[in-house]
Amino acid sequence: MILRLMIIEDGRRVLVIERDLSLQDRIVGELLPPGGYLKLIELDLEDCVNGIDAQRVLGYALFKDGKSTRLSYHLKGLHPDITGRSFHNGHFIQQMREKAATFPKQATVTSLIEKRGTGKGVQYKTASGQEMTTHAPLTIVCDGCFSNLRRSLYKPKVDIPPFFVALILKNCQLPYANHGHVILANPSPILLYPISSTEVRCLVDIPGQKVPSISNGDLASYLRTIVAPQCLNFVIMALGLLHMMIILFEDQLLLIPLQPVASTINTLAGALYKVFSASPDRARIELCQTCFEYPSLGGIFSNGPISLLSCLNPRPMSLELHFFAVAIYGVCSMLLPFPSPNRAWLGGRLISDASSIIFPIIKAEGVRQMFFPVTVPAYYRAPPTN
Repeated sequence: MILRLMIIEDGRRVLVIERDLSLQDRIVGELLPPGGYLKLIELDLEDCVNGIDAQRVLGYALFKDGKSTRLSYHLKGLHPDITGRSFHNGHFIQQMREKAATFPKQATVTSLIEKRGTGKGVQYKTASGQEMTTHAPLTIVCDGCFSNLRRSLYKPKVDIPPFFVALILKNCQLPYANHGHVILANPSPILLYPISSTEVRCLVDIPGQKVPSISNGDLASYLRTIVAPQCLNFVIMALGLLHMMIILFEDQLLLIPLQPVASTINTLAGALYKVFSASPDRARIELCQTCFEYPSLGGIFSNGPISLLSCLNPRPMSLELHFFAVAIYGVCSMLLPFPSPNRAWLGGRLISDASSIIFPIIKAEGVRQMFFPVTVPAYYRAPPTN
């Protein structure tokens, strides 16, 4: 919908085909950082978070082993309205739909029309079952993670290491108002943030290739026995009830070069997930503890990471410098005041572990795309050789 608005402003005719216009119930895209809100303002879409009981988000609070630290967004010099926002994803999407179009076409795209490797349009089926065809000089596919069209363009190898189980906690008071809460639990983190004035979203990361069964009570048992004991008291009480997006906006700014903004966010998310996921490796445990302690140093050691989390500083070099600063701080903490061969060996493993986390992610994102984006030509799908 955002893309449609941008193209319409360019004086072009746009046809949007939506499979389902009903209110969506999804957990993705509910926590918008300040950088994302700034992009909404640039796109003249900031009113899409009005009237949906969206909550202001001022930063994060981290909890580990009974200790906590608060990281507030560094918003000095910005308008008081510039903060993060959290909300029901479906309500936000409905607001954008109303903003983007009055009568979008509701139908299901069945296939892409291609000619020599170039998209020329789509075939779709209306709600009444009628098969239709439409042609256009530009076809954009945005059908989400359950796409039935992706395999016609690309066949990636998909790895699903964890699953997120989402709960809604009713009338739950968080310790730090207007903050996201991250509990560094075992075996993986737990994230909580408000999505309305009376509801808190709880995201529980469950490692493995299969989610515990809901029907036979395995999931409820996992939440009670594994998750609840590691949570704060307010979450434990709520669990007894068992009530079971910046990159997007960057893309829509006339499809300006996605790198390095998106790559910085992707790399940060991937690195933090690997660091905070439970591991029996001593070096990884030390790295996790160091990441928790590093922001408490204050100054640039606090403002730097939070500016990355808020998407106000999307520079990949800043991410890499802070990531290795965390590792070096961890090594120094181990070696001082009395270094020993064993501690030196562990420090070396910590640096090696940090490198093994971030470098593969950077490689997957593309070193050239992240650090030298102006040297990368515009991407296009080459026509087949035959």
